[in-house]
Amino acid sequence: MTRYIRRAAGFCLLLLLALLANAARVQLFEAGELNTNPANRRTTIDRYDQPRGDILVGDEPVTGSKDTGEQLAYERTYRHGPLYAPVTGYASQTYGTTLLENAEDGVLSGTDPLLAPLPLWGDVTRSRQPGGDVVTTIEAPVQRAAYEGLDGRRGAVAALDPSTGRILALVSSPSYDPELLSGTGSAVTGAWERLNRAQSLPMLNRAIRQTYPPGSAFKIVTAAAALDAGVVTDPDAATDTPSPYVLPGTSTTLPDEARGCERASLAEAIRVSCNTVMAHLGVEVGLDGMLEAVGRFGFNDNDLKIPSRVARSNFDADMSDDQLAQSSIGQFDTTATPLQMAMVASAVANGGELRRPHLVDRVTTDDGGTVREQGTDSYREAMDPATARQLQRMMVDVVENGTGANAAIDGVTVGGKTGTAQHGVDNSGTPYAWFIAWAQAPDSGPPAVAVAVVVEDASADRADVSGGGDAAPIARAVMEAALEG
Repeated sequence: MTRYIRRAAGFCLLLLLALLANAARVQLFEAGELNTNPANRRTTIDRYDQPRGDILVGDEPVTGSKDTGEQLAYERTYRHGPLYAPVTGYASQTYGTTLLENAEDGVLSGTDPLLAPLPLWGDVTRSRQPGGDVVTTIEAPVQRAAYEGLDGRRGAVAALDPSTGRILALVSSPSYDPELLSGTGSAVTGAWERLNRAQSLPMLNRAIRQTYPPGSAFKIVTAAAALDAGVVTDPDAATDTPSPYVLPGTSTTLPDEARGCERASLAEAIRVSCNTVMAHLGVEVGLDGMLEAVGRFGFNDNDLKIPSRVARSNFDADMSDDQLAQSSIGQFDTTATPLQMAMVASAVANGGELRRPHLVDRVTTDDGGTVREQGTDSYREAMDPATARQLQRMMVDVVENGTGANAAIDGVTVGGKTGTAQHGVDNSGTPYAWFIAWAQAPDSGPPAVAVAVVVEDASADRADVSGGGDAAPIARAVMEAALEG
């Protein structure tokens, strides 16, 4: 009898060891696959069983969480949703996350190891911390000035602090309320379908994800290239450019909308926005020189993040001279995000040094303890400091005596550049109106703000003054708000 009991006990022990081995196999080798299996609802339920951390503008949260009493308990809420949607993105129980809600999801959901009291705490305890907070660099008055300036028209605004790279405003219009997408059910799927069907594309973040031909606003980049390369040594000296200008290797002539462009100096070409002079200078700099110059401003960078991904601004690497001429005035295949063009203005304002743009100031625990802080980093040396000083003078002349008069602010030094970007088949589309600018308060240190504005459905003709008429007043309001802050 005892022998049979021993055999039964040994068999039970073997079964126990097999169970332990199988449990270890599941825990060690299959846990990841099981956690990500769409049929496993436990991960999703766990994700929404506590409030999400907040995204802050200044000291004020612009997000929140509400307890729905459902299985997926906590649902995201937004204060002033359309105003801050290009910053926050959405956190949806149905459609996932975008923008800051996505880039900082680990912090906001409480899974980031930075929030744990001890290293590997989450791995050992299989727990997560309360969601942390993300404090943005956005300044509420600047954001609102940009949003109200666009007034629902298609377009975007990006504003930077030139000396730090802090993003002060990031607006895309028309916008949407991300709270419409927060939960589950037919109301959410219906809102998703309506937003995606809308011809105005309200969920497109035009400030960082849409690229446009920058038109004459790009002439600042070409001017920097010409000065740095020594193609122009005296910005006030006459050039040898005829008007109209025959594109190299073709019989096609490039006209000027402005008057007085025949052999105009670089300074005059910037002031009245001569196509011919700037196209010719781009050809004289050459493709290699232009590629080097645009790269220093951030064009052709596939990896720029703020921390959300920024679409690549393009300047073709393989072009004929006639295409290079057109590209040098912001046409042909040259495209840029509004943030990229704000970076152009920022580099000029900051003496040639371009600071890395960033949207997050710091990350904190739920009780306010800072666990990560964003420093000020140099992104590129966009141009020689002497070139920047010359461009500052020329951009001030645009506002004081040229096409950018609508951006002038009493008692403030403002530099700007208008632009009209043609697009569509045979340039038949309504031109995009651009304005890039920077502003420096009297008796202050470096310029306080650099801004880029693009208006897609501008009520304007094809002259460069359209950028001054449609986009410059918005830029002025944004700069005034930044200076008052």
